[in-house]
Amino acid sequence: MRTINDAHVEEPGLAVVEVAAADNETAFAVQELLAARWATATADRTTRDGARLRCYLDVRQGFNS
Repeated sequence: MRTINDAHVEEPGLAVVEVAAADNETAFAVQELLAARWATATADRTTRDGARLRCYLDVRQGFNS
């Protein structure tokens, strides 16, 4: 995965979450739980080195509608 840079978290309320799981289904399930709660830029695939993904959260947005 690429390095997380300062722009990803330059303001309060922005976060980067990296998910590591035993399989793709689990990684995507965690991502779906996060996306159900916060405004989220989701990943559409895991990395080649296992079931890892990164998503970007804006917790200032509150619940998605």
